Amino acid sequence: MKPGTIVYTGKSKSGKEIIFRYPTENDLHMLRDYINTLSKEKTFIIFQGEQVSLEEEKKYLDSQLKAIAEEKSVQLLAFSEGRLVGNTQIGLQSKAIKHIGVFGISLAKEFRGEGVGTLLMEKIVKEAKKNLKGLKIITLECFGNNEIARKLYGKMGFRTFGNLPKGIIYRDTPVDHIYMFKEV
Repeated sequence: MKPGTIVYTGKSKSGKEIIFRYPTENDLHMLRDYINTLSKEKTFIIFQGEQVSLEEEKKYLDSQLKAIAEEKSVQLLAFSEGRLVGNTQIGLQSKAIKHIGVFGISLAKEFRGEGVGTLLMEKIVKEAKKNLKGLKIITLECFGNNEIARKLYGKMGFRTFGNLPKGIIYRDTPVDHIYMFKEV
């Protein structure tokens, strides 16, 4: 998929305009600011207060753009009024597990509960089915105490296949690390 390709335009539950599109090199600063804001919030992501440098974010973005061009990954960014408010991707594994795609998603705080996560998830799975040759299974990892996400993933057809008790340190407290999958 070409960088910047728009795959969805619509509205959130509260009527905010939403656009989903593939990333471009020009998204670098917004992506860095977005992940650093989420990290400071200490929400349900791996980053728990750490800050990402522009150089680190550039390496991430370059690797994502390369993987997308090679049809090994799909990624959508969600925008509202020109502001980055969501990020999702599915990236293929390699070798004997190249039929497995790993899913990730995040949303800005004020867009949670607005239906944007569900829409973003539907669109990225559709993009993955269309663009990732050989994709058979999508996996994801989830914080055990993130009930809202677990409910959404279940609604989207994902099933739990594993649980590492106390596998994640969330706000200085050990929580379960849940593993889920969906066949496509």
